[in-house]
Amino acid sequence: MEAPASVGGKLFFGWIHSLEHIPWNEYYHIDEDLNLILDAITFPAFGAGIPENKGKVCYVKDGLIHMEEIDQKFEELAWLNSHMATQDIMIDDKFITRGDKLPEHRRLRLVIERRGPND
Repeated sequence: MEAPASVGGKLFFGWIHSLEHIPWNEYYHIDEDLNLILDAITFPAFGAGIPENKGKVCYVKDGLIHMEEIDQKFEELAWLNSHMATQDIMIDDKFITRGDKLPEHRRLRLVIERRGPND
């Protein structure tokens, strides 16, 4: 599956935490080298495997814990897809897909690549 993306674009990756069964939202931007830079995460509660101090800013708003200014670089996102756990994937607020539209129990990769001379 492919979707258009550009430098400075925003990626949203939502999923359900496998142990705590709570929604976990990740917010990235695409840098000039086409890396995904994790800017922020939000989730409703702490639990097993959930960091207590990721990023430079942490606060609670509208029932969610927000951790921001994370600035963690990823060349790609890789995960074992689950129709139940993988939620929405969006670029620049445009819906791209969700876990139940992708192959079940498969290792998947999300990578930003140049496709043509004008990219």
